[in-house]
Amino acid sequence: MSAPEPEILLGKLTRREFRERMASGELAGCLIPVAAIEQHLEHMAMEHDWRSVGLVTRAVAKRLAPRVLVTEGLMCGISEHHMRHPGTLTLSPGTFLAVLGDMIDSMVRAGFRNIIVVNGHGGNIKPVRGTWDQFLRRFEGVNLHFLSYWDTLGQADADELLQGAKRMPDDLPGHAQEFETSIALAKFPENVRAGAVADQTDPNPGLATAEQGEEWFERITQRLAKFVGEVIDGGRQSETPPFHP
Repeated sequence: MSAPEPEILLGKLTRREFRERMASGELAGCLIPVAAIEQHLEHMAMEHDWRSVGLVTRAVAKRLAPRVLVTEGLMCGISEHHMRHPGTLTLSPGTFLAVLGDMIDSMVRAGFRNIIVVNGHGGNIKPVRGTWDQFLRRFEGVNLHFLSYWDTLGQADADELLQGAKRMPDDLPGHAQEFETSIALAKFPENVRAGAVADQTDPNPGLATAEQGEEWFERITQRLAKFVGEVIDGGRQSETPPFHP
């Protein structure tokens, strides 16, 4: 009988299990996924950003098991620009950044010194990037990183895999376009309303295929696992910005 796979979700551990794994030195880093619950045109469920970044981070943690945990806790993002579509949830930038800071602080106090915030929503990027130097100062001594999961992809990937327009970031990642729709078709097809794909003015989502989505997911998780591996092995270090003398 094979041994059970190590748990990768922090929330599934008891306090004893977490304490013992941390004390043993087994846990080298944690991933904090952040995303949004917002409209994704007429054809995709509003959970797309959270669902996709959750699957990506779990796949990365499995590749690096048992050294990495996924810390889920912030599914709602900065989505004011989507609020004309009822059902979208949004946080003010200040609220989002405060909660993110508290989550990072919780993981630092738990003992982690390698923390990677993995983003799945474009609206979170500018607010986080605009204040990231403050996070790096606040958590001085912690190897702290922020990136969107599609940062692992480049123009060569867009040119090879996208069947329609290939601009970055307009089409990769875009919003509910070919890229995101293909990932949904591959990983959670129940979230794609096939009849609505063609029943809208933008034909781009109709170019997406599950096969394409599988290839995107493989490239993203493989490259992100390499990035995280470099972080927890010490090969990739964040730098604390200078303080005023």
